[in-house]
Amino acid sequence: MAVSLSAALSAGLAAPFESVDDFFHLGGWVLKWILLAALGMWTLILERYWYFARIHPAELRQRLGQWTQRRERRSWHARRIREQLISELKVGLSMTLPLIRVMVPLAPLLGLLGTVTGMLEVFDAMTSAGQSDVRAMAYGVSHAMISTLAGLVVSLLGLFFSVQLTSRVRAESERLPDLLLPD
Repeated sequence: MAVSLSAALSAGLAAPFESVDDFFHLGGWVLKWILLAALGMWTLILERYWYFARIHPAELRQRLGQWTQRRERRSWHARRIREQLISELKVGLSMTLPLIRVMVPLAPLLGLLGTVTGMLEVFDAMTSAGQSDVRAMAYGVSHAMISTLAGLVVSLLGLFFSVQLTSRVRAESERLPDLLLPD
């Protein structure tokens, strides 16, 4: 009884991983590159959210402290310091956004590469057998469609968060000059 229960438990826990393994097998080698691109993009997206939640507020407080500690805030020199403080904050806000914007169109391009290689497998199966081998053709078509689907899903999710982060950077950047007002 205990052996069958542990066997059933291990089979139940292994089932999702077998499905993922089947998914990667059916998607072909390009799917691993799409996964790598997705992991890179999500690392950058999560880093931006971490920056907005933890790092930016501390940097903003530090820059505001530097500005408010100045006795004189109206001279040419003080205005240049203010511009520098604002510029440093803006650079920090948009640090990895260009990389995220590159990763968004990279995923569907990798999916297209998977589509092309999958269709080449279909044509290869058709020519090597001299007739239609349905099993080999189905493998090539699934390779093509799964790669395309994965690339599009990764890209659409990345696009959503990229637009959201860009609008947040724009809003914060527009707010900065109001926070560092000259007297």
